[in-house]
Amino acid sequence: MTTLSHLPLSTGATDFIDDARLTEILELPAPDKSLVGEVLAKSLAKQPLEVAEVAVLLRCTDPEQHERIFETARQLKRDVYGNRIVLFAPLYIGNRCQNDCQYCAFRRSNPEVERRTLTELEIRAEVEALEREGHKRLIVVFGEHRQYSPDFIARTIDTVYQTRTGRGEIRRVNINAAPLDVDGYRIVSSAGIGTYQVFQETYHHQTYARYHPPNTRKGDYLYRLDALSRAQQAGIDDVGIGALFGLYDWRFEVLAMVTHGLHLQERFGVGPHTISFPRLQPAHGVELDDCHTVSDYDFKRLVATLRLAVPYTGLILTARERAELRREVLGFGVSQIDAGTRVELGGYASRSGLPSAASEQFRIADMRSLDEVMRELIEDNYLPSFCTACYRLGRTGEHFMEFAIPGFIQNLCTPNALTTLMEYLMDYGSPETRAAGVHLIQRELEQIPQPALRQHVQQRLRQIQETDARDLYF
Repeated sequence: MTTLSHLPLSTGATDFIDDARLTEILELPAPDKSLVGEVLAKSLAKQPLEVAEVAVLLRCTDPEQHERIFETARQLKRDVYGNRIVLFAPLYIGNRCQNDCQYCAFRRSNPEVERRTLTELEIRAEVEALEREGHKRLIVVFGEHRQYSPDFIARTIDTVYQTRTGRGEIRRVNINAAPLDVDGYRIVSSAGIGTYQVFQETYHHQTYARYHPPNTRKGDYLYRLDALSRAQQAGIDDVGIGALFGLYDWRFEVLAMVTHGLHLQERFGVGPHTISFPRLQPAHGVELDDCHTVSDYDFKRLVATLRLAVPYTGLILTARERAELRREVLGFGVSQIDAGTRVELGGYASRSGLPSAASEQFRIADMRSLDEVMRELIEDNYLPSFCTACYRLGRTGEHFMEFAIPGFIQNLCTPNALTTLMEYLMDYGSPETRAAGVHLIQRELEQIPQPALRQHVQQRLRQIQETDARDLYF
């Protein structure tokens, strides 16, 4: 059995992050309007940007050019994703950790955290609680500890998939867990996972060493940097990258994430399926260094820049951010959000008022229920989606890009979003959300240009409304 304590060191890993080069291109003069226009035109043509081109957008200092970048990101989001927003929830399994990251409440030297790992019965209770709210997609989160071996992760995923209550079921389980070796990834992959996430936290070498002590597994920068390359070698072609913004210059981290994506694209023929960009938040027993705090304005800039840099990569916006800011940033290119979120162990089954600070990894800012978030999305003319069809039909990795790049994905994603939304409205939605959602579905149906497809979608929607038929996907 593969365990964290026996994983090999980073022998043979490639260090593709050149701190000096990334810093140098960020220190070039602010670009003129014509150069910015050239980069934006390439983005609107749905072509991924090179690192130097992304730096052009990051070096802009003129608020007028920032607005131009925001508007282009909005347009690109509409062109590629339409108005769809995919919803999910995080599920924390255990907070035991052998790392000592100075910004994290779960670090091993923090005596103020209650350490626990959910039992199988507790996991089932959590999943049932999530299903009763209407969730279909989860990101299952494990602490980085030898107890959470590949076999343990695989058993946990099997438990999640097998747990059903009423009409509820979890159809896609993504993973956020420690980097593994190739054999470990193969074990986890066999459980039928979706995306495997590993965040580098910070790509800046000196900053990484500052926050991650060398006597921990996470202290090995290259082992972590190579994590998703090993996942690809094991056959997991759906991977997610991310950085924790606030540890170092946010512009550097954006360039580094783009560099990471290009590295995966060049080596394996497909880049990351998703990119995450959480900001540092207060955590129990943690004193934060605010020298690299990312303002709300710069946060909007980084989201817009990422959308323009990687047109076909999903962008994940989490409940770490305030509801008001999430509502504004959605338009800049976000494709996935969490809702009804709890980040403490056992938080969904208990739902006992405010979360316990001693058992959560960090403080979340948006604690609204799934139904409240759904209703706001619908009222803002977004199409909430719980679609899992691409994953379950093998449209992942290179196969996903074959569908996505020509734009054919809109013929699949919009119908699937409509059927999963109708399921939610019929089975879980409040009367107010149901009324607003049915009205939105009718408007969306009228915009499907192909008569045959529109008729087919209408037929499936009626099945969902009038019978027990569920999980009808294209």
